[in-house]
Amino acid sequence: MNKRSSLQDIADKLGISRTTVSWVIAGKGDEHHISVQTQEKIRNCAKELNYNPNLIAKTLRVGKTHSIGLIIPSIVDQFYSEVAKEIERETYKHGYTLTLGSSESDHERESALIQVFKDKLVDGLIIAPTEYSKKEIQNLSEQSFPFVLFDRHYPELDTNYVVIDNEKAGYELTRHLIEKGCKKIAVININKHLLAIQHRLQGYKRALAENKIAFNENLIAEMKFTTYQTKLNEALDRILCLEPDADGFYFTSHILAIETINYFYSQGIDFNRRFKMACIHEVPMMNIVAPKISIARMPAKVIGQEAVRLLLDIIDDKDEIVKLKGIVLPTLQIYRD
Repeated sequence: MNKRSSLQDIADKLGISRTTVSWVIAGKGDEHHISVQTQEKIRNCAKELNYNPNLIAKTLRVGKTHSIGLIIPSIVDQFYSEVAKEIERETYKHGYTLTLGSSESDHERESALIQVFKDKLVDGLIIAPTEYSKKEIQNLSEQSFPFVLFDRHYPELDTNYVVIDNEKAGYELTRHLIEKGCKKIAVININKHLLAIQHRLQGYKRALAENKIAFNENLIAEMKFTTYQTKLNEALDRILCLEPDADGFYFTSHILAIETINYFYSQGIDFNRRFKMACIHEVPMMNIVAPKISIARMPAKVIGQEAVRLLLDIIDDKDEIVKLKGIVLPTLQIYRD
């Protein structure tokens, strides 16, 4: 087996001190007033000897791995994949690597992922938490471990987070449906225990109240993420049976809109003519199968950028008192007739 090249090998070959080599490899040559020519010689020699730094030793020395862990509820969900893509792009730009894990909206799986990432000595975490993650998030806070929440947060806990204005998005979409003549708007809801989803429903209720339309429980379908694909058809059957003159649908998540459209097709329902529809976020296929659906588009790119910015601020100022920040972003409302 070939002997691994070391800092001492570079120092011996160039006839300079190991400390000088270490400073240059660590990017601190200018800081220690090492000439540009010497720095260039050291870097060229490192390439020639195929030197690879010992990352574990470096971590112990500088206290950083320059790696970040990202935990999302679903890898295949369009929104989370968009955010993950932006987070990876931003972390790479700042010299960090990203490790991704999917909780599948399972609390125990998420808890295990947090521990795995901590064991791998990541410098920080970006998390879209499950509905039962409060204890784990509180533990991270108490341990002063750098993290940022996105899409979901706990207002009773002091954390950094990036979310959208969920109540306003739900309100404006519902108000638009009402302005288009809807009187009986069904709501297809998911994970009602999440604060973000509660706010989306609150926006719906506020729009109804302002327009003197009574809230009707028969028009509400509540889904769990883990079972929505098997339970949704039954819920839609119930709504259309109890309220056959329903004239609108408001989806608190794009995944529910897609599944409902599949249901409409299977039942031979001409939904584009029969209903006005609105949804939080979208996927590209909606433009084809439901071209009239109105959208509150979530700014996935900005969410990813802000989450990374906040986390790196915490990591860089770990020994300082960092002011906690809650960023609430607007959605892009796209109204269609």
